[in-house]
Amino acid sequence: MHTFGQTLKQFNRIQDTPLSQDSFDPIQDFPECGGIGIFIGTVRNHHEGKAVKALKYTSYTPVSEKMIRQIEQEIQQKFAVAYVRVIHRIGALNIGEKAIIAIAYAAHRREAFAACEEAVERVKHEVPVWKEEFYLDGTSQYVAGCCIRKDDMEQDLSIQQDLSSQHACKHEHGASDDHLSQHNHPQHSLVHDSTSVHLGYTHSEHSSQQQDHERKQHVLLSKQCEQTIYQWHM
Repeated sequence: MHTFGQTLKQFNRIQDTPLSQDSFDPIQDFPECGGIGIFIGTVRNHHEGKAVKALKYTSYTPVSEKMIRQIEQEIQQKFAVAYVRVIHRIGALNIGEKAIIAIAYAAHRREAFAACEEAVERVKHEVPVWKEEFYLDGTSQYVAGCCIRKDDMEQDLSIQQDLSSQHACKHEHGASDDHLSQHNHPQHSLVHDSTSVHLGYTHSEHSSQQQDHERKQHVLLSKQCEQTIYQWHM
C-alpha cells in the first residue's frame, strides 16, 4: 500500500473545466502497483434512439465532494488498493467531451479493474449530479439515475413496478370497467368498427395518463435525491 499520502495531489472531485488525467497523481508515485485501471466517460451523440447534440451536468457540489471522497476511501479499503480517485465534470458539455475520469492503482490488474468499475458505478448512482440532455429535435430532458443508494434500490424498483402495473391495468381493464359505468366516465369515447363495439381512450387522455405517470416518477426521483442530500448534511 502507498504510505506517502501527504505527497498526493489535492484537487476537486467536481470540476467545471475540461477534465484531464494531469489532475491525478503520476504513475511513478506508485512503484508497488502493477495494475492501473482507468475509465474515461465521454458525451455520446445518442440516447435511447434520440440524437443528442449536447448535455449539461449540475451538482450540489459541497455534498458531492464529500460523497466522492468517502466512496474513494471505502473502495480503497474494500479492494485493498493503493489509490482510487474520481473527477466528475459539471456545466455544459459538447459531444466527445470528458464527463468523468476514474483511476485506480493496485498490485494486480483484477483489483484495479474492480475498484475502478465500482468507483464509477457508485459515483454515477449515488452522488447528487444531474444530467440534462439536449436533442437535435429541440427537446431536452433530465436523465434518471443519480442519487439512488443501494439500500433504496429494491424499494424504488417495487414502487416503479407498482406504478407501471397500475398504468397497464387501466389500459387492460378500462373497456370492461367503463362499459359497466359509462355514466360515471364521460371522458371515454365509443369506438365502432364493422365487427365489434368497444370502449377506448382518446389520444389526449392517453397523453394525460402518460404525463401523470412521468410526474410520479419525477417526484420519486426528487425524493430520493432529497433523502441523499439530507443524509450527507448530518
